[in-house]
Amino acid sequence: MPGRLEPDVQARLDAGLQALALPADLAAALTDFLALLVRWSRAYNLTAVRDPAQMVTLHLLDSLSLHPHLDDIRTLADLGSGAGLPGIPLALARPRLHIALVESNRKKARFLREVVRTLGLPNVEVAECRAEAFARPGEFDAVTARALASLAGIIAVGGHLLHDEGRVLAMKGAHPDAELAALPPGWRLLSVQPLRVPGLPAERHLVTLRRTQAPGEGDHKPSPPGKAA
Repeated sequence: MPGRLEPDVQARLDAGLQALALPADLAAALTDFLALLVRWSRAYNLTAVRDPAQMVTLHLLDSLSLHPHLDDIRTLADLGSGAGLPGIPLALARPRLHIALVESNRKKARFLREVVRTLGLPNVEVAECRAEAFARPGEFDAVTARALASLAGIIAVGGHLLHDEGRVLAMKGAHPDAELAALPPGWRLLSVQPLRVPGLPAERHLVTLRRTQAPGEGDHKPSPPGKAA
């Protein structure tokens, strides 16, 4: 059943898509996803945010802020996907991008499968397991995580999924200086870039990491936001 939003919430979504340079017709599918999220959250603890207007900003637009950074990505694993964030909004915006939603919680994985079925998303698979148990080593161009763990933790549970040129795309709040200083050997920082989320005044950053390609590259020096290492 198609979802419907209150006029002010619809206006927030429409303005956010415009600010992100995304097509206006994406709003219909995002609204259907939001309707499923609201309905299932009444029974399951899918998200602490329950107000649809806040969901538009904190869930949909926040997830879509990653969209401009995926132009050369064909396969993406969303670790600890939870309610499908950022994976589902990105899958709707990029139908040619194959996304694996990795979620160990049975109720949340059930919700994700229902979203895939209801919205008809052939580019999405749901892996009901812990990220470290997802047995697809070297198959992905990128892994992302929105609220999973520290950078070192993301590498520990999901680094095996990346091929040699694969990247970690970690969505963070404030610039994660302490986490960057604690990167494990064998990984280097490519960039830290501010993410612009329409309607959200809080800081958001995208941290991009990659394996070192030769011995001795493990030492890293964190770069200023927006500049390559």
